[in-house]
Amino acid sequence: MDFESAPLDKAEAVKLALKIVLGETVTYSTHALDEMDKDNMTDTDVRNVLRAGTMPNEAELVKGSYRYRMVTRKFAVVFVFRSETELKIVTAWRF
Repeated sequence: MDFESAPLDKAEAVKLALKIVLGETVTYSTHALDEMDKDNMTDTDVRNVLRAGTMPNEAELVKGSYRYRMVTRKFAVVFVFRSETELKIVTAWRF
């Protein structure tokens, strides 16, 4: 599947993110790690958002990649799919 040519719909994106977080590869951009550190967020916080969060909007094309946002009452996480087995956290923050 080519994740750069067309976005997944919200339901597909949530399903794939859950599959990846439960057993595949989650990586972090330097920016995401910096933002997480500023907001005292952990890897566990990010993974919990990906497990139990909601996706309020469809993917957004930014700098050639479709970005997906998942949120909970406390946190937001933005990520991109690199493959069917890897996603990369672009940024994250605490509300």
